[in-house]
Amino acid sequence: MRKEQNHKGWNEIKTNDSWAIFKIMGEFVNGYEKLSQIGPCVSIFGSARTKPDHKYYKLAVKVAEKIVEHGYGVITGGGPGIMEAGNKGAHIAGGTSVGLNIELPFEQHDNPYIDSDKSLDFDYFFVRKVMFVKYSQGFVVMPGGFGTLDELFEAITLIQTNKIEKFPIILVGKEFWGGLMDWVKETLLDKFGNISPGDMDLIHLVDDENEVIDILDNFYKKYNLSPNF
Repeated sequence: MRKEQNHKGWNEIKTNDSWAIFKIMGEFVNGYEKLSQIGPCVSIFGSARTKPDHKYYKLAVKVAEKIVEHGYGVITGGGPGIMEAGNKGAHIAGGTSVGLNIELPFEQHDNPYIDSDKSLDFDYFFVRKVMFVKYSQGFVVMPGGFGTLDELFEAITLIQTNKIEKFPIILVGKEFWGGLMDWVKETLLDKFGNISPGDMDLIHLVDDENEVIDILDNFYKKYNLSPNF
């Protein structure tokens, strides 16, 4: 009897897994349809826990404003903290403000600065991550936690392995990112040879909004592209 019950339970799990495919497909279809219409955008990542009075929240607002002034829209994860700051800057500057929201147990709720027709909800992290990569002309990565690191290293890996076209990846905050970048160079590259010297060129380390814009503009001039392609 117990074997039969276990077998039945396993079949139910397999059935549920099969039906989940349709929900996953629905999220992809909805994301592709809506985001294909937004125009060129830059994604801003960072901690959901950063408070509005923090210097990096204020800097993220400035970065987003500059990005919009130079012809791009802004995409964030749609939540509070740095994500809210990115959407707020885009909103203040009158640009496209996109939020890719996901339900989390403690910290995620959508912020009020997302354009009402550009707020998307996701249940699956991996679908949401595809949207960031597919519809961004650059990643601006502010100080954050594990989620921020996950987005950062996935983008670097996809570019490194030629799975996606190269785009600028900009780390903002040398005091925060400097130690990590030193470790990448000294340990991954120099000591163990686990990456190639050219891989370091995929990442830019800056401290202010003007440097972010310089990198974006120089990249797209080099490739004969503009924010309006």
